[in-house]
Amino acid sequence: MTEAAPVVLINVFKCDPAHQDALMEHLSAMARIQSGLDGFVSQTLHRGLNGKVVANHAVWASAEAWKAMARHPAVAAAMGPIMTIATFEPHLYEPGTAFTPA
Repeated sequence: MTEAAPVVLINVFKCDPAHQDALMEHLSAMARIQSGLDGFVSQTLHRGLNGKVVANHAVWASAEAWKAMARHPAVAAAMGPIMTIATFEPHLYEPGTAFTPA
């Protein structure tokens, strides 16, 4: 049996600067839900310095775990208020190479 490979989600949310704080709060609430789901590895939210974006960098144990999360009723409910203040573009990636100082 082949072991499932981890996947990286990079999702950029775009919003009006007046909504960035609320977007961060909603995304943080959703991350707390996601962190309890099977296959969750890690998640980091990044606030854009321009006030117009928030980036979500998440790692899931497999594409199947990510798909199950996306269908979870609690996650769908948490997305409701996010969709009223932001647009977003999620993409899944295979893990890449990390570089650190020599």
